[in-house]
Amino acid sequence: MQNKSSPAVLFVIYVFLVLLSVIVSPAENIHTDNIVVVLDASGSMEDRFISDPTQTRMDAAKEALRAVLTTIHDGTNIGLLVFSGSNVNKHWVYPLGPKNNEALAKAINSPLPGGTTPLGEYLKIGADRLLEQREKQYNYGSYRLLVVTDGAATDHDKVQLYTPEIMHKQIRIDVIGVDMEQNHMLATVVDSYRRADNPKQLIKAVSDILAESASTGIDSGGENIFELISPLTEELALSIIDEMTKVPGNQPIGKQPPLEQTTEMDTPNPTVNANANQPSNQNSNLVLAAIIILIISLSIITWVVIKKKQVNSKTQNK
Repeated sequence: MQNKSSPAVLFVIYVFLVLLSVIVSPAENIHTDNIVVVLDASGSMEDRFISDPTQTRMDAAKEALRAVLTTIHDGTNIGLLVFSGSNVNKHWVYPLGPKNNEALAKAINSPLPGGTTPLGEYLKIGADRLLEQREKQYNYGSYRLLVVTDGAATDHDKVQLYTPEIMHKQIRIDVIGVDMEQNHMLATVVDSYRRADNPKQLIKAVSDILAESASTGIDSGGENIFELISPLTEELALSIIDEMTKVPGNQPIGKQPPLEQTTEMDTPNPTVNANANQPSNQNSNLVLAAIIILIISLSIITWVVIKKKQVNSKTQNK
């Protein structure tokens, strides 16, 4: 049986976790959940439901999003990304950020249907923004794309290219197929897929998806951290410290990662801006400060342990 971590190593991990929780400015909530809604405003969204001709697909989608998004937790970051639309000049009709019900409802009401269905392109735009936000939150919180669409993508190849990578980067994708004759091409690929063949089903689908909790943050109270890490072996405990001091990689979708992280799913895309989504100087300074504090803590604890052994050795020799 392997030996468990020495008290010194456990104490170092505990100190590191506590310091990590306080080096972030109080104004920043790193545990915030983030939702980007990708709304299809193509021309076919003007069609009426086959089973309920009283409403168009777009009107029902707007009603469903208003009804659900304005009632979710106020601490949630929400973004509304619209593709196509005859009157949409800026695709971020509501940029990812804190929820403001009045502004959000106005943004939801604004798109008018018109155009094609470039879903793959907009999956990438939404995912890149979530990755940028995840970098700011030190990989805490949850990140999801909610896609509301009524037809096949016109950029089929991009959907196939980007979707696996988005999911590989642990961004949840939920898709609602609105009044579609057949299931969407993503139905068996994404985290969840729901059909909405009438307005009521659409409201229920949005509500059910956003009711699911997907938080990935570490929210354990300080008094429980020591109990959680105490069973670890010393080798595993030290590897955890090593992993926690690494700057997380949240490269934009399609961007070539460092060579040691390259996988078949991370296909390079030479058109992506190489400077996109780089950590800010403030974030780098915070990480550097955490590493310095960790090194100082290790040095102090090592010195104490050595001194204690020297004292014990002198006592035994007398």
